[in-house]
Amino acid sequence: MAALRLLASVLGRRVPAGRSGRALAKGGACGFACSARARVRFYTDPVKAVGDITDGSRIMIGGFGLCGIPENLIGALLKTRVKDLTVISSNVGVESFGLGLLLGTKQITRIICSYLGENSLCEHQYLAGELELEITPQGTLAERIRAGGAGVPAFYTPTAYGTLVQEGGAPIRYLPDGHIAILSQPREVREFHGQHYLLEHAITADFALVKGWKADWAGNVIFRASARNFNMEHCNKANEPKIVEKCTMPLTGKRCVDRIITEKAVFDVHKKTGLTLMELWDGLTVEDIKKSTGSPFAISPSLRPMQQVKM
Repeated sequence: MAALRLLASVLGRRVPAGRSGRALAKGGACGFACSARARVRFYTDPVKAVGDITDGSRIMIGGFGLCGIPENLIGALLKTRVKDLTVISSNVGVESFGLGLLLGTKQITRIICSYLGENSLCEHQYLAGELELEITPQGTLAERIRAGGAGVPAFYTPTAYGTLVQEGGAPIRYLPDGHIAILSQPREVREFHGQHYLLEHAITADFALVKGWKADWAGNVIFRASARNFNMEHCNKANEPKIVEKCTMPLTGKRCVDRIITEKAVFDVHKKTGLTLMELWDGLTVEDIKKSTGSPFAISPSLRPMQQVKM
C-alpha cells in the first residue's frame, strides 16, 4: 500500500478543542483521533499526501533509527522540493536513507533530535554553518512533543541537570568561518524536594509524518511489527481508561491488535482469549492496573517488570 497521509496540521495548539474521537476496543486500545472526520483524507500518491507542506514548515518525523520511518513520505518531499524545513525527529538517518536524503538536497535548515549516529553529511553541514542543530535527551524530546500536543507550554525535569543542556553554551549554528553564530540558552532551574529540575519548553509542529500499517476515518493508526508505536498512555486526561471492553472502530480491537504497550503495563492481545498482562511498571501492582483498565484481563504466570528487550 502506498503511504497513507496522516498530515492534518493538528499538533499542539492546532488541535480543535472537543474534536478528539474516542475509539473503543474489545481487549484492545482506545485511541484518540486528533481531527474531525471531515478533515481526514486518504491518498494513494505520497506526493499528493504531502501537498500542503510548504517552505518553512515544522515537521515531526516518526520512527526510531531507520525502523518505522515514513520513507515514502520523505521521498515525496524530495519531489516537492520544499525547503527551509525544521525537522523534529529521534535521529537524522544516514546519508542514503531517511532524513539523510533531505539533508543531501539541503531542504532542512534546522533539526531537533536526540541522536546523530553516523551521519557524516549532517556533521559536515552543521560544522559548515549550513544547518542548525539542537540536541535534547530522548525522554525529554518525547515529553516536549507530548506536552505540545496536550497544550502544556513547559515542564520541569531532572534530566540533564548539570550538563550543557542546563547550563547553555552548546553550539546550535556555526558561521562558515567556524565561529559560533547561535548558542543554546541556559535553562531555568528550580529545586523540588531537595532535587534540582530544569525547565523545558514544549514542541509543536505544523505536520507529523508517521508510518502506519492501517488507519481509519477517525484518524486512528495501527503500527505493525518493529514499527509498532509504544507511546500510548494508559488513561486519558480525565483519568479514564483507554483500554476498554467493546469496539466501535472498524480497524481497532482484538482482530487487529496483538500487543498494547503503555507507560504502566504491557498486554498481549489474543483474538479469542483477550488481554493478558505480561509486564508491569516498577512500583505498580496488579490492582493498580485493574483500577486504570476498562477491560478484564488475565495475568501471565511469568509476569515481570517492564524492561528493555535484551539483544
